[in-house]
Amino acid sequence: MSRSNNHEIIVTGMNHRTAPVEIREQLSLSDAEIEKGLELMKGKKVFKEAFLFSTCNRVEAVFVSDYPEEAVKKIYEILAVVKNVPMSDFISSFYELKGYEAVKHIFRVSSSLDSMILGEPQILGQVKGAYKCATAAGSSGVILNRLFHRAFQAAKRIRTETGIGGFAVSISYAAIELAKKIFGELANRKVLLIGAGEMAELAVEHLVQNKISHVFVANRTFEKGLDLAKRFSGSAIRFEEVSSALEWVDIIISSTGAPDYIVERKGMKQIMKNRKHRPLFFIDIAVPRDIDPEINKVDNVYVYDVDDLQDVVDTNIQERKKESFLAETIVEEMSQNFISWKRNLQVVPTIVDLRGKVKQIVEYEIYKTMKDNNLENAVNSEAVSKMVEAICSRLLHDPINFLKEPGSHRDIDSYLSLVRTLFGLDSDNSTCEIKDFSRK
Repeated sequence: MSRSNNHEIIVTGMNHRTAPVEIREQLSLSDAEIEKGLELMKGKKVFKEAFLFSTCNRVEAVFVSDYPEEAVKKIYEILAVVKNVPMSDFISSFYELKGYEAVKHIFRVSSSLDSMILGEPQILGQVKGAYKCATAAGSSGVILNRLFHRAFQAAKRIRTETGIGGFAVSISYAAIELAKKIFGELANRKVLLIGAGEMAELAVEHLVQNKISHVFVANRTFEKGLDLAKRFSGSAIRFEEVSSALEWVDIIISSTGAPDYIVERKGMKQIMKNRKHRPLFFIDIAVPRDIDPEINKVDNVYVYDVDDLQDVVDTNIQERKKESFLAETIVEEMSQNFISWKRNLQVVPTIVDLRGKVKQIVEYEIYKTMKDNNLENAVNSEAVSKMVEAICSRLLHDPINFLKEPGSHRDIDSYLSLVRTLFGLDSDNSTCEIKDFSRK
C-alpha cells in the first residue's frame, strides 16, 4: 500500500451537482446504515477516523488515513455493501478532495455555501446530527473532532457576520416576509387558507410559527377542510363563507384548482369599508390564479401571485450571493487556521522522535568515551546531563525551527518524510546498536 505519514483528511462523495436524484436515492443512508458503514470503516486499518453524512442532496464520507488511495477504494466497497448497489452505478458521480480542499469543503457544507439553496439553515443541524453518530460510534478522533467543531464555529460566524440567511429564498417564506412588511408583527393576525397545496400549507406553518391568533380553512370538500384545520389547531368554514370571512381575517392564502377567480374586485370596496380599511393581504399561489389582480387597485389591499413571489425570491438569491463573498473569506481564513493546527500536530511527533534519536546518540558516545577513559563515575553527573541537552538543542535548533515554520510555499509533508528517512526514524534496526549500549 502507498503510505503517507501525515494522517491525510479526505472527503469523497456526491451531491446535487454531480449526481441525478435517481443515483442519490440509491445511496441515501438511513441512521442505521450510517452506523453500519462506520462500523465497517472502523474495521479497516486504512481508516484512522471516519464520518458519514447523508441528506436528500448529498452522500459524503470524511475520513483520516495514512493510505489515501486505498482508503478511497475501500469506501466505495463499503457503500456498495451497505446499500447493496454495484460500485459501477455510482462511482463516476463521486468527487475526491484531500487536505486543504477537503477541509474547506466541510466548512462550506456546514455553512450552507455548497447547498442547493444558498444559506439554508437546515444543513448545519444535519451535519451536527451526523457528527453525533460518529462520536457515538467512536469513529471520530482528535483530527475530525477538531475539524467539525471548527466547521460549526465557521457556520456560526457566517450567520452572525454576514446577511446570507437574511433573505427569503422560498416561495412560502417570501410570502411571510412580505406579510411582515405590511403588518409589522404577525401576532394576533387571523389567517384564511383557501383550498390546499404544499406551498400554501407551508406558508401557513410559517405563519403559525410567527404566533398568528387563528387559522381558518375553506375547502370545497368541507370534511377535507376540517382535517386540514386540525393540523393547525384552527377552524373550518364553508367555501360559500369566504366572502364574509374577508371582513374579519387579515391574511388570505389561496391555492385551489379553480378555473376562474374565486375572489373578484366586485364588492371589495364595501368589504374594506366594513373592515374600517384595515390592511388585507392576499397570497395567491394558485395557477391559474384564484384572486383577481384588479383587487390590488383597492386601497389597503395587497395581492401577490406566484410570479410576484418568485421575483422576490430571485432578488433575494442575488442578495445572498453578494453576502456569500464575505462568507467565503471567513471559510478561507478558518480553513487555513485549521491546516496550520494540523501541520503542527504532524510536526510534533517527528520533532520528538528526532530529538530522542539525537539525544540517544550523544548519550551513547559520551558514555563510550568516558568508559574508555575510566571516567564512568562522571557519566551520571549533572554537568554531563546539561552538556547532552546543550548539544542536542544547538544541533537541532535550525532543523526544528525549519520544521515548525517551513513557509507557506513549501511542502511540509515532503520535509517531514525526508527528515524521517534521513534520520531513520521509522526504522527499528537503525537504533538497535545504540539501545544495546545505552546505560541502564
